[in-house]
Amino acid sequence: MKFNYKLHRLCGASYGTPAATGSNTLASSSKGSNIIFTSDGNNVLSPVGNRIQVLDLLHHSCRTLPIEARSNIRRIALSPKDDRLLIVVDVNHYAMLVNYHRGVILHRFKFKRPVREMKFSPDGSKFAVSFGKHVQVWHTPGVRREFAPMVLHRKYTGLVGDVTALDWSSDSSVLLAGGKDCQARVWTVDTVKDYEPWTLIGHKKPLVGVHFEAQEKTLAERNQFFGGDGNTGSSLTGKLVGRCYTVSQDGVICTRECRKEEDEEETSEDKKTGLESLGGDAVDFFSGGGATASSSITKQSSSTGSNDQAHAIVKARWGTTSRHYFNANSSSQNVVSTSYSSEHSLLVVGFSTGLFGLYELPSVSNIHTLSLSHSTIGTVSINPSAEWLAFGCPKTQQLLIWEWRSESYILKQSGHAYGMRCLAYSPDGIVVATGGEDGTVKLWNSQSGFCYVTLPKSHTAAITAVEFANPTVVLSASLDGTVRAHDLHRYRNFKTYTSDIPCQFLSMAVDKSGEVVCAGSAEPFRVCVWSVQTGKLTDVLTGHLGPVASLAFHPVRGSLASGSWDGTVRVWDLYKSDSTPETFECGADVVCVAFRPDGNQVCSGTIRGLLRFWDVEDGNLVCEIDGQKDIKGGRKMNDRMTADNNASSRYFTSIAYSADGTCLLAGGNSKYVCIYEISQQMLLKKFQVSFNRSLDGVLDELHSKNLGDGGPLDDEHDSADESNNYTPHMPGAKRADDGSRKSRVEVLTMQVAFSPTGREWSTVSGEGLHVYSLDDDMIFDPMALTEAVTPSAVQTNIRKGKYGMALLMSLHLNEFALVKSVIEDTPYESIATVVRSIGQEHLSQLIQFLSKCMEDSPHVEYYLQWCLELLQTHGLFMEKNRGKYLRSFRALFRVVQSRHVDVKAICDDNKYSLDFLENQANLLLGGQDDK
Repeated sequence: MKFNYKLHRLCGASYGTPAATGSNTLASSSKGSNIIFTSDGNNVLSPVGNRIQVLDLLHHSCRTLPIEARSNIRRIALSPKDDRLLIVVDVNHYAMLVNYHRGVILHRFKFKRPVREMKFSPDGSKFAVSFGKHVQVWHTPGVRREFAPMVLHRKYTGLVGDVTALDWSSDSSVLLAGGKDCQARVWTVDTVKDYEPWTLIGHKKPLVGVHFEAQEKTLAERNQFFGGDGNTGSSLTGKLVGRCYTVSQDGVICTRECRKEEDEEETSEDKKTGLESLGGDAVDFFSGGGATASSSITKQSSSTGSNDQAHAIVKARWGTTSRHYFNANSSSQNVVSTSYSSEHSLLVVGFSTGLFGLYELPSVSNIHTLSLSHSTIGTVSINPSAEWLAFGCPKTQQLLIWEWRSESYILKQSGHAYGMRCLAYSPDGIVVATGGEDGTVKLWNSQSGFCYVTLPKSHTAAITAVEFANPTVVLSASLDGTVRAHDLHRYRNFKTYTSDIPCQFLSMAVDKSGEVVCAGSAEPFRVCVWSVQTGKLTDVLTGHLGPVASLAFHPVRGSLASGSWDGTVRVWDLYKSDSTPETFECGADVVCVAFRPDGNQVCSGTIRGLLRFWDVEDGNLVCEIDGQKDIKGGRKMNDRMTADNNASSRYFTSIAYSADGTCLLAGGNSKYVCIYEISQQMLLKKFQVSFNRSLDGVLDELHSKNLGDGGPLDDEHDSADESNNYTPHMPGAKRADDGSRKSRVEVLTMQVAFSPTGREWSTVSGEGLHVYSLDDDMIFDPMALTEAVTPSAVQTNIRKGKYGMALLMSLHLNEFALVKSVIEDTPYESIATVVRSIGQEHLSQLIQFLSKCMEDSPHVEYYLQWCLELLQTHGLFMEKNRGKYLRSFRALFRVVQSRHVDVKAICDDNKYSLDFLENQANLLLGGQDDK
């Protein structure tokens, strides 16, 4: 078994940060982090906690970047045009420079003040960040590792309140910023002679968006409609040289125009002597502006150096030409977020009531308005082609992609309302079912990572367990005292199983045939048994003296293992009514139970961190694994003891065997997930599910400055509205207490499970569903390699027609590209001969390679012939040794099933087209016969 598992994707959350159950950490005015499109407009980058999800809208897939920030992400920015550099800033002002295409962290940096806004210049040479009340402009680093890549260009001041919005002019020469002081300020990026920064006023509420109009559009409008001066009938006079828009929180948008008097421009040109011209060019040169040293003394360079917008607004006047109101009909909704496409002159506005509006500027005419959610739209974004709009709701963790022209959803994703609690893989490994604290069941596609259906809510309490009875039926147990069966064809609840006595179900298990379902209750302490088809309660198993925390069916026989808080594991024979259950004493409360795939061994986990392995036939204890030292670690904010002294609270709550039964995956009340080798009782690998310091229990040691006499001091405010700087209002108070109570999400794993294919495993935590998959492309793992086995020898055998020998050599080298070339170079009529030459020791490996090759190959019939020959030649042997080949066979079955669905859809489309053509031909022939 290989252990190079890496986090492939994080399902269950597409935007936002996890919130603790019952907490209200995100107020209605919180903006959350921002969402951005890539330069081609086909991918969306969405922060989730301290990770970043990349959603491919064309191929409908999702992946998670292999990077983690220190805490929850506050702001991200992607370099324009090439998408090479990604900058990530978290809530504690720590920044990361990331090579986006490779997913490699180039540099780490800390800003000294809160960063609420960050944006790259259109030419990609600089980026601006809000630095409290100031704005900093930095030079864009390269994509290679450097000792000190961050170089500060300049700091801009003048605003009284914190900066909340930024924008660049189209030529990257002018910077516009708005803040909480209800003002906006215009600076030139480089020093320009005779320019004085302007302050734009006129709002009564803080600004949430400032946007420059593209200079090309402004000049084109001036020259086309207004005879060269751009006089729109306002009180402003002179030539139009620039336009911008400012949007405030109360729904007011002001159009600002910059105009320059022609007579002042002419007189300034006439009075300019050669020495003054030379001085102006020198200022431009030494400040990084337009002119160069070799051409600064010529008139041509002077004219070319001053054609940017920074020189055009010198000695010009800014004024307000129009004022519009978004929420004239409602005073309760506030503007929370805006996004502007300067190329298409479209403005998207998100409101606190879940409403969004699309407006065309400068007329501010409403194009589209729609209510998307009941919570605040914290961030909006528009793709470069202005076709798709992205919305993020931080309170509900919703991500929506809307195509406004066709008025349809491109993507709509949301996780469980109060967190995920349990999971189950379908028998083919394609579908993952999850149950949440909100009482809903969601189905996820394991290949794309998206939730494709949320089953109608039927439970009234948290779901504690989900299981697949067969590929089309999923069962869920809940604390409301019911077990419900859901049909995956019609997506409805078709049967409900209840007990004769009201109780809360903590665990559930389904037998291999899918005919019997069992559920263990908290009180009374018993196990209820139902028939799946009839829905009748067939039996009640009693004898436990504590809540039944875990159930597991024998893979072959009709035996049921139940683990209880009374410290025992009981094995029941459901088909013998008078049989006495076999009892295994564990010495502590049992919280998890699992059978080995062959059914000869059962494992139990207790609250002392012990994993005990029992022989099912004779009832003897085979071995023990003490995992308390392996799983310990992490100190919570309210812990009065260190992590080493608090190890007793760490134990495994969920266990799962690998497909071959040699290894055990265990996770529980800790930040670690462990893989053990059972026969050697050895820890093989340990995974930490999260390094997010915004979660509780990640750090092993807490900083002493955050510990006071009254307890821990949590000075981190994750909300974007950081105006909650409370001061002690009671005499003698040592900590600021506003009366509110909020809790952090604790890092722990509720359940772990192996995929039936064996290529991945998943775990449920407070952040969502973590999917870890094997990464075989980065390792070289040969088998029985000799000097004669080389890639050149493989190619030589292919040219000689020795395809069987070439395939065996490529399997020994274990390189995917080489094996794929040999498989596809084998003639169709030689497949049967080549399959017969494959020994039993290479069967599992060949099946894995076939499933990987067939996944994206257009040669469907060719690979189906390989599968057919494999089953005809080695089918009986694989059936006798099914435990050894079950993992690879399931992987192949999943790929064949997915390709069958694709081919079926194509055939159905062709069938309907042919029927249409046939009917049209019959109509034409019938008309000719009538004539």
